[in-house]
Amino acid sequence: MTPDEIEGAVAAGLPQAVEDLKRLVAIPSVAFPGHPEEPVHAAAAATEELLRSAGLPHVRQIPVDGSFPAVYAEAPAPPGAPTVLLYAHYDVQPAGDPLLWRTPAFEPTEIDGALYGRGAADDKSGVISHVAALRVFQGRFPVGVKVIIEGQEEYAGERLEAFVERNPELLRADAIIVADTGNPHVDDPAVTTSLRGMGAFTVEVRTLSESLHSGTFGGAAPDALAALIRMLAALHDDNGDIRVPGLPRGVFLGAGPSEEEFRKGAGVLDGVSLVGSGSLADRLWASYAITVTGLDVPTVSGAINAVQPVARARVTVRVPPAADPRTAVESVVDFLNQVAPWGVKVGFSDYVAGSGFLADSGGAARTALNEAMERAYGRPPRDVGTGGSIPLVSTLAKQFPAASILLFGAEDDDASIHAPNERVDLAELRRNILAEALFLQRYGAATA
Repeated sequence: MTPDEIEGAVAAGLPQAVEDLKRLVAIPSVAFPGHPEEPVHAAAAATEELLRSAGLPHVRQIPVDGSFPAVYAEAPAPPGAPTVLLYAHYDVQPAGDPLLWRTPAFEPTEIDGALYGRGAADDKSGVISHVAALRVFQGRFPVGVKVIIEGQEEYAGERLEAFVERNPELLRADAIIVADTGNPHVDDPAVTTSLRGMGAFTVEVRTLSESLHSGTFGGAAPDALAALIRMLAALHDDNGDIRVPGLPRGVFLGAGPSEEEFRKGAGVLDGVSLVGSGSLADRLWASYAITVTGLDVPTVSGAINAVQPVARARVTVRVPPAADPRTAVESVVDFLNQVAPWGVKVGFSDYVAGSGFLADSGGAARTALNEAMERAYGRPPRDVGTGGSIPLVSTLAKQFPAASILLFGAEDDDASIHAPNERVDLAELRRNILAEALFLQRYGAATA
């Protein structure tokens, strides 16, 4: 197919792709504990159906130990052609407070050229990008194709890592497209070459056998919540830099966002300062970051006049691409033990860790992607980093060191992923589908 024919096929198929995306977004496939499992399995079935519609001859669901099924598909390579593995995930983050959504989270809604709904960008846009790009070729693919769509990336993606390590031949490929990132801005083409790793744990502080009346005992009885607050506050200095020994600030060699762009994209309130030192690229893509993501304490509306006997927090540590997340978590845990006041009893549990990734920007696959994105966007892509983690990527890099791993997608920094009012820009979705289809054609031709 010529580039013009591919572009025409993408444009003709876009309405169906948008309808397919709406159908996926309407399924509340939250794979977190405590949420119903039925919608997650429904999303797996819908993903399987979509991959069949793309002309792939072999499609099936594969059980993953302790997790939801992955959907796998493949088509053999033409003689002399390379094989490309396509990755995305069909599970989504919880919707959170429904009052913060302008439209219902699981009722996909088109507004001004964008589709709103939980998972519209992260990462059901990735699923649809793969499906729509493959449909262009009507079953006559220019490369060998393998597809793996996982079902629990948002909560416990490391479970698929173990599956990959046990089944390397199933996913072996010459190039790998990970459609779970995106551009800094709409119509601003970029390839993600740096991912921070991630570690997380729960810390629990206990001080009393039971809660006590704050009037009778307050002032002498040790408050577990006050102790936990002191411990968490000690993680950063007054400038917002991390105080934990062994977690130095890193350096990202490329350009990052300006402070004005970042403040606008992050919704930082007027008069509120950014935290940390170094360039924004250093802080966001190459340095450690520690965030308290949850607290188990009495709510304000349910508060009573009592000294608290126990308090818990969920702590997340973002880790530079080359650093070890387990070592970083150990450093934070050791520090919290050291700063715990009053001899309180401290416990740690529910550890999670995923490694980062640093890509090579060369090779035939990257050249083909540069050419494809330049055609789709009108200019070549630039290299960017991201502070997020994709647990599977580092495992793929270790298992297939000769493969080119390419991270791009239809998300953008204003897509509100993991937040209320998530959306995908539909013109961006079209450009991303076109870039992927053009890449498959160019990579197959160049390698042959």
